[in-house]
Amino acid sequence: MARDGWYFCLKHQQVEPAAGCRAADRLGPYADRAAAEHALELAQERTEAADEADRRWSEGD
Repeated sequence: MARDGWYFCLKHQQVEPAAGCRAADRLGPYADRAAAEHALELAQERTEAADEADRRWSEGD
């Protein structure tokens, strides 16, 4: 693992170490470069899970 993890830069669409773009433009930190490479997929999965939880909550399930 990089000293401060790995990040996915939304501005440049690439993985970078801690000494990269500003925090507002990045996702992370991730434990390793491979995880950071899949940051967008992970964010999508988490968003879908949160949306489903919200749906269940609002429907009283």
